[in-house]
Amino acid sequence: MPVLEVRPFRRADRDQLTDLVNMHVAAVVPGVSVSVNTVLGGLERQPGEFITDPWVAERTTLVAEQRGHVVAAAHLLRYRADGEVGEAYRDAAGIDWFVCRPAASFWPDADQAADLLMRACLARFARWDVRVRYADGALPAPLVYGLPRNWPHIRAVYERAGFRHVGDTEVVLITRVADLPEPEPRPGVSVERTLGECGTRLTACAGTRVLGFVEIDTGLARPERHPRAAGLADIGNLHVEPAQQGTGLEHWLLAQAGDWLRMCGVDRLAACETAGDGAGLDLLTSAGFRELTRTDRGWEHRPG
Repeated sequence: MPVLEVRPFRRADRDQLTDLVNMHVAAVVPGVSVSVNTVLGGLERQPGEFITDPWVAERTTLVAEQRGHVVAAAHLLRYRADGEVGEAYRDAAGIDWFVCRPAASFWPDADQAADLLMRACLARFARWDVRVRYADGALPAPLVYGLPRNWPHIRAVYERAGFRHVGDTEVVLITRVADLPEPEPRPGVSVERTLGECGTRLTACAGTRVLGFVEIDTGLARPERHPRAAGLADIGNLHVEPAQQGTGLEHWLLAQAGDWLRMCGVDRLAACETAGDGAGLDLLTSAGFRELTRTDRGWEHRPG
């Protein structure tokens, strides 16, 4: 077999890299893909990470190539060591994402390519001489972050290299907007639509008293992404006052959100909860959501 080569990303790799990224996205989120421009833009900056992205001092992308094909790729970040940087990120480096083909008859050396690329990542970390080394799987696509359970081949590469899961596990859920209930009148309660922290806020009000609210982010499909992501929205916040819990107000708010999303032309709604939040998961599943994947957040290099 031709020799594997690990080298810096070149612009000529852009189409193959995008195909590799979209293979991983498709295993996590149905009907979503990203464009070449999205992938290239994500190598330069992460506009959605408005807190941590300004802390990045250096970015580099490496690829493993065989027979003229990009079979694995990784994007690395080094954070500054000054006092403006948050403590957890100060003088740290991380694998922002790592993608590789799974071993198959056509790619029998896929594991070797992935391990060779990982060794190059660790060597880069050593040259940077950082305090701590992190890893993630944050591809530039909605709902793809942490290390999704749909990527056992990536998990195996991380664990062979000495990365360990030290953070939380989140459950990503999804439902068809058509399956959300139609909104029904709730005596004495009205809904107001305003701008919230995470998108459009629908607030349940009894006169001037706020009972609860839900925020819906319909901006997951940025213009540079493929239109196939346009039908996806996300629950940014869902909150009801303690006195209203268990009264059905949560489902009423989700029904209001469904009515708004149908007018927006959105056909799928996603939500995320920590795996240990049984009440939150029960609420969403009772409203028609089903588990899409589980993703393990917070990986740290702890060899030995």
